[in-house]
Amino acid sequence: MSKILIVDNEEKFCKVMQAALQLEGLESQYCTSGKAALEWLSRHPDVEVVITDLRMEGMSGLELLEAIKSRFPQVEVMLMTAYATQQTAVEALKKGAYDYLIKPFDMDEMILRVRRILEQKQLQQKASGPVSPAPETIPGIVGKSKAMQRVFGLIRKAAETDVTVLLRGESGTGKELVAQAIYQLSRRANGPFITVNCAALPENLLESELFGYEKGAFTGATQRRIGKFEAAHRGTIFLDEIGDMSPGTQAKLLRVLQNREIYRLGGNQRIEVDTRIIAATHKPLEEMVAEGQFREDLYYRLNVFPIELPPLRERKEDIPELVHHFLKQ
Repeated sequence: MSKILIVDNEEKFCKVMQAALQLEGLESQYCTSGKAALEWLSRHPDVEVVITDLRMEGMSGLELLEAIKSRFPQVEVMLMTAYATQQTAVEALKKGAYDYLIKPFDMDEMILRVRRILEQKQLQQKASGPVSPAPETIPGIVGKSKAMQRVFGLIRKAAETDVTVLLRGESGTGKELVAQAIYQLSRRANGPFITVNCAALPENLLESELFGYEKGAFTGATQRRIGKFEAAHRGTIFLDEIGDMSPGTQAKLLRVLQNREIYRLGGNQRIEVDTRIIAATHKPLEEMVAEGQFREDLYYRLNVFPIELPPLRERKEDIPELVHHFLKQ
C-alpha cells in the first residue's frame, strides 16, 4: 500500500485529505509542520509522496521541498498553495517538485495527481531495472544495436502507463514511429491516435486545430468544430515539433497537462479531456527555456519520461538491417 505524507499547519484540512485518500485505498499520515515532517520521514523510509502546503509557519513548503530532495531524494513532492504565480510554480519545479495544486482544489483532482505520481515512480523503477539479454523487437521499427535496444525497452515501459512522454532526437530519427509504437502497445490502443505537426501551422490555426472553436469564434467559423484534443479523447495525441509552438499556445497546452481540460476558441464551456500526450522535438528545449523562447513550467511538465533517439551515425550496425527492411517495402 502506498505511503503518503500530508503537511499543512491546518490539522482539520489534513484530516479531510487523509479521509479522501483513505476512501481510495491510499494510506496516509499527516504532520502540521515541516520540522515534524522531516522527523517522520527519517523514521519512515517507506513514504513515497509528500503533499505539502507552500506557506507554513516556521519552515515553508519550498524549504521543506529542498530538505526532502537533499535528504530523501526518492520521495516525490507535490505543493499546495492558494498564492500560486508562474514564478512560484517554476521555482518549485526547478527545486524538484513533481506537481502543484491550487487551493481550493477538488479532492478527486488531488487523488488523480497522486496516482499519476505513483504511476511514474513505478515506471521509473522498471525503466532503471536490468535490460533483457534477448534482443527486443518493436513492430515497425528496425534496430538491434545497443542504442535501439535501450529505446525499445523504454517504449515498452512508457506503454505500461499514461505518463507524458517527450521524444528527443534529430530529424529523421523516427520520433513518430516511436510515438505510434507506444500507442499501439498501450491500453489506449483501441482509442484514436492523432498527430499534429506544431511547425506546420501558424499560431491561430494551430490553436483552432488543437482546441476547436465555437460558431462565430472568428470570421469563417460558420459552425462549431471540435479540436484534436477532443477527437483524441481516450486515445493518444502526438504533438510533433513542440519546440515550434507559440507562447500563447504553450500556455493553453500547460492547462491541458495540469487540469486535463480545454476551452474551444470563442467558448466558455470547460471540456474535460482524457488524452495521453506524447510530444517530440529536434530542438534544444533547455536552451530555448534559458532564452525565454519556451515556457519553463511547460518544459518540466512535458519532460516527465524523456526518450532520446540516436541518429543513424551512432548505430551503424543497424544499417544492413535497415537496407533489407526498405528493399522489402
